[in-house]
Amino acid sequence: MLRKSMVSLAVTGSLLFGMTAYAAANPSDHAFDNKIVKRIKVDNIYKTIELLSEEPRVAGTVAEDKAVEYIEKQFKSFGYDTRVQPFEMFQYNPPTTVELSVDGLGDTDFAPDTFTYGVNGDVTGQLVYIGLGGPEDVEGLDLSGKIALVKRGSYTFAEKIFNAAGAGAEAVILFNNTSGGINGTLGEPSDDYVPAVAIGRDLGEQLADRLAAGEELTAHVKIAGAKVERQTSHNVIATKKPNRNKDTGQIVIVGAHHDSVEGAPGANDDASGTATVLELARVMSNMPIDTELRFITFGAEENGLIGSYAYAESLTEDELDRIVGQFQMDMVGSRDAGELIMYTVDGEKNIVTDLGAAAGARLSGVVNYGQEGRSDHVPFAELGIPSALFIHAPVEPWYHTPEDTIDKISREKLQQVAEIVGAAVYQIARLDTPALEHARVAPKPVDYEFEERELE
Repeated sequence: MLRKSMVSLAVTGSLLFGMTAYAAANPSDHAFDNKIVKRIKVDNIYKTIELLSEEPRVAGTVAEDKAVEYIEKQFKSFGYDTRVQPFEMFQYNPPTTVELSVDGLGDTDFAPDTFTYGVNGDVTGQLVYIGLGGPEDVEGLDLSGKIALVKRGSYTFAEKIFNAAGAGAEAVILFNNTSGGINGTLGEPSDDYVPAVAIGRDLGEQLADRLAAGEELTAHVKIAGAKVERQTSHNVIATKKPNRNKDTGQIVIVGAHHDSVEGAPGANDDASGTATVLELARVMSNMPIDTELRFITFGAEENGLIGSYAYAESLTEDELDRIVGQFQMDMVGSRDAGELIMYTVDGEKNIVTDLGAAAGARLSGVVNYGQEGRSDHVPFAELGIPSALFIHAPVEPWYHTPEDTIDKISREKLQQVAEIVGAAVYQIARLDTPALEHARVAPKPVDYEFEERELE
């Protein structure tokens, strides 16, 4: 159930005047921005990225533990009330063998991907296309002994596999609905999964067209070597309380994830976001504020947002009522990615995007918004907390590869994101801004547009 507090509603209501983020004619706002901008040291961010990306920081490993220890130490050095939140998770070791072939397609290289938490199996069967794989698509179907071909969209990967397996399918081939590959997770382990692989849009549509034309196709899916282990990961939470006599009761969260995928140093994904969180925490550590600030780095984002869900689920009703915004930074430094965008889960503007767009207009240019999940803003949005993902899109070519290294990081992009997020957060937290005036932060109304921009 979505939760909205009177404080949150009042603040949000003051921000959403139609399709623009409004601002008051107050020249001193630029001076307030400078309190953030002039304190940001991009070399600090760059050096932290360099340190964190010396090795992959896979959740639940010693390397992640070292990153958590470093992050905690940094927060404490800035004077924050800091705690480490452990949570259990299932660590997935990917398969050593992934094979897919279809009779009649010769030596076609499907280049199949697998899903995190997917299961092993060796299945040969008739291929049947079941559309999006929703309940209505499998109703009345008997897929016993068959392999289901499913298109991406509308339902989660796990739901599609559950639905196909429930109708008797012994394996699933899922194809993309856009360009590029699928790097997907099933969220958690389950004994009810069947072996599943992912392929590209063009090959998937080719198979669907041939089946629609009445051709019978037999497919073979083999996955071996996948393993699931129970492990522990951690979130790191740093809190700065407001001035005792100037407390609005509000809370703002600034987050990033500190883990990376297997084999990837994760300089951009997401040492860049983590390092920027640390720098903004340093910059704001001694500033007088009327709003509680929480700087958080999440673990196990790459395993299905497990850390941010664990944190969100730990929030009390009082905290949920007082959190007015969550700013998530993920992959904010790559020289080879696209321009900055703010993604919301529902594709609608909110207090976070209003403040981000207005700060951008004052500092470097208006930032537009779009619709996308897939990062740690999702659990907060599901609780009704205004949230947005700050990211450069489309992502760089070496996303989730060993080439995600420090030499690909742009100081200019790091500076831009640190300034915009920092100024937006400070606009809420600074002492002299009344709660209902938080969007009024530039000399004129700020127009920002919705963009249909793909993340990858």
